[in-house]
Amino acid sequence: MTWNLWGTPNSLYTGKVRSYLIKQGIPFANRAAAEGHFREAIIPKVGRWIVPVLEGADSTIVQDGADIIRHFEAAGATRHPAFPATPRHAVIGQIFELFGGEGLLRPAMHYRWNFDATNRAFIEADFVRSLAPSDADEATKAGIFAMASTRMRAAMAGFGVMAETIPTVEAAYAEFLALFDAHLAGSPYLLGGAPTIGDYGLIAPLYAHLARDPEPARLMQTTAHRAWRWTERMNRADHDAGEYGAPAAALFADDHVPDTLKALLRFIAEDYLPEVRAYVGFINEWLAARPELEAGTSGLERPSERRMGDVSFTWRGHSITAMVMPYRLYLLQMIHDVFDGADTAGQAAIAALLEETGLADLLTLRTARRIERRDHLEVWGPPGASSAIS
Repeated sequence: MTWNLWGTPNSLYTGKVRSYLIKQGIPFANRAAAEGHFREAIIPKVGRWIVPVLEGADSTIVQDGADIIRHFEAAGATRHPAFPATPRHAVIGQIFELFGGEGLLRPAMHYRWNFDATNRAFIEADFVRSLAPSDADEATKAGIFAMASTRMRAAMAGFGVMAETIPTVEAAYAEFLALFDAHLAGSPYLLGGAPTIGDYGLIAPLYAHLARDPEPARLMQTTAHRAWRWTERMNRADHDAGEYGAPAAALFADDHVPDTLKALLRFIAEDYLPEVRAYVGFINEWLAARPELEAGTSGLERPSERRMGDVSFTWRGHSITAMVMPYRLYLLQMIHDVFDGADTAGQAAIAALLEETGLADLLTLRTARRIERRDHLEVWGPPGASSAIS
């Protein structure tokens, strides 16, 4: 079956799904969210304007990158299984899915929206051509871009990008690029010779924002060429790893974790773990104040709302305030699910790795109730369905 992938070329989350479909050899057509069918048929089914959405020829609808990948993995027979079978690799994959899609939002937003002299002409054309109806006049196109730009610049502040944090955002991203580039010296993908869920998490920001927009693309091309090549590789159906001497499409043997990958995990501990702590603390306080919250609901005034509130925390010496969105905890739960589903030896191996790399708290940072996705929306599971370690 051929699928329609509804999204935009510049969408971070669409890029995650597109890469997966390409790598798995799943037939699909890129479709623009500006098309009338998306507005008239897809949005009413999904319940909000959001991308990506995958639509099958049989009218099957799957929304959200994580859910789309899990939809195909559950069906089996994928060319490159996204979820590693060994415990340490499996948990690493989930950590990078979370960090890629959510933890790299500060540099992704900064390098898109704070370099108008370099980026604006490209971004405006890109947004207009993917969001404006094909017959829109110039005034309509200008209005669509102005609305998108205003909304995204406001969101950037909601991720903690402000004048006083920008030098640190740039320094942290440069550190990440250097670490990722160094890791890719030894393998074409995060966990060896084939892409996994961690690669799909990382490609979301590293392609759509940071390898397409002119300013960050130049930065990656000139300072982290292996990372740049990885963004190309992740959007090609073949292995595209000639510079590695045609390696086998296999993961590191014996659940091995090289030192370069441990260095990336330590970076995540410093750069993103404070934010996760703040989110979980906020949500558990929020849940405690709502003991009668009905299962299957979001508890928010508008069910389609993605933002629960704001939380302040210290990030690399700065006090910043960021948006709290349940979806991030939905991805965090997948780390917990890997750990909880492992046998005793696997749990010990995971715990030892996370302790060594400063990420041990990921195993205990759990919400009092599970976050679920029903009808394409994030909702709370039943009371007693705690994600806490038993």
